[in-house]
Amino acid sequence: MRILQISSAKTFGGGERHLVDLCRELDLRGHEVFVALRPTNEWQDRLDFLRQERFMHVSIRNSFGTFSARRIARFIDEHQIDVVHAHVGRDYLVASIACRVARNTKLVLTRHVMLPLKPFHRFALRNVNAVIAVSPAVRGQLERVFPPGRITVIANGLAPRVLPDDEKVRLRDEFRSLHSIPSGAPLVVSMGELKVAKGQRDLVLAANEVIKRLPDCRFVIAGKDNSIDQKFRRELKRLVRVLGHEERFLWLDWLDDVLPLLAAADVFVSASHSESFGLGILEAMAAGTPVIATETDGAKLLIPRHVYLVPIKDPVALAAKIIWLLEGDAPVREIGEELQVTANESFSLEGMIDATEKLYGEVLNQ
Repeated sequence: MRILQISSAKTFGGGERHLVDLCRELDLRGHEVFVALRPTNEWQDRLDFLRQERFMHVSIRNSFGTFSARRIARFIDEHQIDVVHAHVGRDYLVASIACRVARNTKLVLTRHVMLPLKPFHRFALRNVNAVIAVSPAVRGQLERVFPPGRITVIANGLAPRVLPDDEKVRLRDEFRSLHSIPSGAPLVVSMGELKVAKGQRDLVLAANEVIKRLPDCRFVIAGKDNSIDQKFRRELKRLVRVLGHEERFLWLDWLDDVLPLLAAADVFVSASHSESFGLGILEAMAAGTPVIATETDGAKLLIPRHVYLVPIKDPVALAAKIIWLLEGDAPVREIGEELQVTANESFSLEGMIDATEKLYGEVLNQ
C-alpha cells in the first residue's frame, strides 16, 4: 500500500510519537509511507528512516485550507497514494477536500483527544471511510458526528520494554548520579506537556504534602511548555520556590529515551484532568514502574485496578496514594510487574499496527 500520513503539529507529543511509530512499523512491513508535515515542524528528524522524497511540506493553518488541500491532492496523484491518514483535527477537512479532488484515494482519520468535533463536521467529512478512536471514551465523542459502523477503536501500543534487573539498576544509578539525586531518596516522576490540563500544579501541591512525611523525597517533572510565553512553566517553578522545595525538584524537557528516567523512579504519577489515552502512563507501565494516576478515561482504560487511581484535582488524595507506595505498605515490585504484563499483553505496538493495517485493507476493499 501507498499511505500518506498527515500532521500539522509543530511540536512533538504523544500523538506525534504514535505517528512516528506507525510510520516506522508500516515501512518495515514493506508499505510505501509518505508524510505531509508543516514546514516549521520541530520533529521531522524522528522520521529519518524515510527517504527525503517521501516528505511534503504544507502549511495547514486552519480547517479551511483550500490551497493546501489542492497541493496535497496533487501529491496524492503524483505518488498514486492509496490511503490518506490524518491525525490532527485542523487537518481533517483539508484531507477530506484533497481526497475529493484526487477521487480514488481512501480517507482515514485518527482522533487522539477528547475534544468534540464541530456539528458541521457531520456533513463536511461525509467522504471519510474510517475513523480511529484511541479509546472507547473517544469513540463516544465521535459517535456524535460519524455513524458507529465507521468508527474503530485502536488503542496506542508500545514495543516491550522489559529490562534485565542488572541493566535496570545500571540505568537507575546512572540517571541518579547524572542529576545528583541521592541513591536512597524516594523518586517520583511525571512526563507530559506542561499545561494546566496535565495537572502538574496538582502534583506540586501533592509533593508539598509528601515532603512533610518523607522529607528526602525528590521529584522529576519532564515535559515542555509549548506555549509562546511558557507562562505555565514559570508559574510551576514559582510555586515550587514559594513552597521552599527548589532543591527537591528537577525539570527536564522532552526525553528521547525515557527508560533511564523510569528505571530511576520509584513511582510514576499522572495528575491529568483529562486523558483520552495516556501514552506516558503506558510507557511507565511497559517499563515496570508503579503508577499512580487520576481517574481520567485514559487511565481507567490502561490501569486494571482502581486502587492505583485517585480523584481528579485532589492533591491531598494524590499525596496520600504516593505516600502509600513510598512508605513500603504496598507491594511495589509486584505492582510494577502487574502493570508491565498488562502493557505488554493488552497494548502492544504489534497489535496496534496489525489493527491499523487491517483497517487500511478493509477501506481499500469498500
